[in-house]
Amino acid sequence: MLVMSHFWTDFLAQNPSLGSLSAQGWIAAPTLTHTELCWTPLLSQQLIQVVGSDAQKFLQGQLTCDLRQLDQNLSLLGAHCNIKGHMASLFRVFKLEEGRYWLRTQSEMAADAQARLAKYIIFSKAKLEDLSPETCGMGLSGPGVKALLQTHFPTLNDWPSQAHASRHGENWALTCLETERYELWGSFNSLQPLLTTLLTEGQMLSSNDWLLADIRAGIPDLRPATCEAFIPQMTNLQALEGVSFQKGCYTGQEIVTRLQHRGQLKRPMFHMAVSCKRTPEAGELLRAAEKDNVGQVVLAAQTQPEEVELLVVALKERAEQEDLYLSSGEKLRLLSLPYELDPKLFESKR
Repeated sequence: MLVMSHFWTDFLAQNPSLGSLSAQGWIAAPTLTHTELCWTPLLSQQLIQVVGSDAQKFLQGQLTCDLRQLDQNLSLLGAHCNIKGHMASLFRVFKLEEGRYWLRTQSEMAADAQARLAKYIIFSKAKLEDLSPETCGMGLSGPGVKALLQTHFPTLNDWPSQAHASRHGENWALTCLETERYELWGSFNSLQPLLTTLLTEGQMLSSNDWLLADIRAGIPDLRPATCEAFIPQMTNLQALEGVSFQKGCYTGQEIVTRLQHRGQLKRPMFHMAVSCKRTPEAGELLRAAEKDNVGQVVLAAQTQPEEVELLVVALKERAEQEDLYLSSGEKLRLLSLPYELDPKLFESKR
């Protein structure tokens, strides 16, 4: 189910020539004219704010990432796990200033994510706020992004060019995901002038295009069907600086750390492709020739009609040595990820 802010609802209704909405997100009109500057409204994501003198201490005791590393020049992925170490929520965390953090997450999971955090914040000098009524986000890509944003945000002198590098203003936050691909969040007022420029100088891309870029970058995310399905290492989160093994205790930490130092990871995340007339759903089970439930779909996006790329969590020996299939029978093809996993994770330590 697509959940989006009234800002994007109104904006897209006022600009019908840009494309149309579907249950999966935004479908842009097929007119690629400004390939140097592309943008996508992040319709299905929103912000939760954690603010207060205990905000860092609170988040440090809940998320897998190390909040002590986080400053205004860095964003981090971080999961909120249940007591069994399975990810219930996955965030990108921004630090706007001391005692003020933004957590970006999936809109359809945001209420549950906020409620889970709220159970632990009662005795902290911090509070949780839903920022969806007043903020929105967009994805930006291409060599023209730098000049555009430096025009609209004059204080943006030190450009974030490395993955996770971030820059912030009072009411906006920008982070680099990979070379020439960025995520920008801010108040409606701070982003409205930028949107006006993008309408004439940029090319709007579909939600599927942005998701495909995340898949090719090996960046996981959760959906309701995969809530509490994976331990962080199963989605390669440690390879993306989303798990700290030096930070100390947080909810589910014992399980996560035990897998890293004493266990053996049997189901990591893989990048795959499939020829298929439909887009597989997150949580869909995978099978091998002689075994069911050898894996699960994390994310999927079309590359062209009847061609799909996916992130899947699957049994390593099966994924690397056998053919895997969707539940409907289509055979998957193994592709590469842009990062390497520590081989020690797959060794038995007992």
